[in-house]
Amino acid sequence: MLKKKRIYKKIYVAIPLLDELENLPALLHSIREQNGCDYKVFFCVNQPDKWWDDPDKRGLCERNIASIEYLLQYADFPFRIIDKASKGNGWQGKDLGVGWARKVVMDALLEEAGEDGLIITLDGDTDFNKNYFSSVLENFNEHPEAVGLSVPYYHKLTGREEEDRAILRYEIYMRNYAVNLWRISNPYSFTALGSAMALPVHAYKAIGGMSPKKSGEDFYFLQKLRKYGLLLTWNEEKVYPAARFSDRVFFGTGPAMIKGAAGDWESYPVYHHTLFDKVHETYKAFPALFLEDVPVPMDRFFTDALKQDNIWDPLRKNAKTPEQFLRACSEKVDGLRILQYLKHAQKETGCTNEECLMGLFQEHHTDVLRDLDFLRPGFHFESASVLELDLVRNAMLSIEDKYQKENHLKT
Repeated sequence: MLKKKRIYKKIYVAIPLLDELENLPALLHSIREQNGCDYKVFFCVNQPDKWWDDPDKRGLCERNIASIEYLLQYADFPFRIIDKASKGNGWQGKDLGVGWARKVVMDALLEEAGEDGLIITLDGDTDFNKNYFSSVLENFNEHPEAVGLSVPYYHKLTGREEEDRAILRYEIYMRNYAVNLWRISNPYSFTALGSAMALPVHAYKAIGGMSPKKSGEDFYFLQKLRKYGLLLTWNEEKVYPAARFSDRVFFGTGPAMIKGAAGDWESYPVYHHTLFDKVHETYKAFPALFLEDVPVPMDRFFTDALKQDNIWDPLRKNAKTPEQFLRACSEKVDGLRILQYLKHAQKETGCTNEECLMGLFQEHHTDVLRDLDFLRPGFHFESASVLELDLVRNAMLSIEDKYQKENHLKT
């Protein structure tokens, strides 16, 4: 008997809001412009309850209350507000932050969402076109086996040089990471942005929901989905997150821009392309490792950073078949471990960020160097113009788009 194909019919939108009053008019406009699908929006207006007693934070709390009042007055589509902002309702103790807000708002929509529902996560400062919701619905209906979607993104420039320079430098970091993972066909080739994720309701339940973290919850969430099943990474419509300085999360776009604008990009290097080749060589060794220990390029990282002399033996003992072992290896050397390895090994390359960027193009994308003739010895991010940084960003976007589309056609 043929299994009935799953058909998704409704969108449930999850949006955490913290001090987003000035962005609500544009956000509501983008939502009400959506066409071609049935949807309901869930807002979680939130902050720690103790902020009400902090003179430096009280104004933010009052703006959050104004946000609730604004939504009640002007949201002219199906919606629900989870109030974690009014005095007495805010976060208590250590349970706070955007991770908790995403979890609470997504858990709340489960009270109404059926198995034919899809969840889209957004942020209050995210822009998107009128076909965005319907494009996600169509994407999942074309790929009903998919358990998640990492939506392509693009930061729009503000016209303010300091912000634009910071976001372009940060996006170059992110796209270099993604392009190299795509180049080696790694299963963790996705970019995690809380404003650019979607998944079926049944998948959210199956993985046990969102693991609340103060920051980085989007990365761990997508990684968990990737280990569970097929994660899509292409969509006809992109999202356009805001480029702004923000310290409301502990790491991510806003804090990276703040650190970068102060000249500190140490946490966001342009990783050398050969490090990804070493990850690839490690993955290629998985079949041989089922039979016996063989040296792999990441061994030193496992020993020095993870303090594990042999990570393979426990996996062999628990795997009855080569297929089970390969899966266990892939889940052990996951996106988090790869990122940790890159950070661990980057300094040993002895290359500047600019040299790493040009090395990638020289080795794998020589056509880019022909188009970007300013990328030559002496190029520096600090002295490059906003236009030059934008041209680099867009060139890397084109490379990533091509990888994503090719992979999408195979699914």
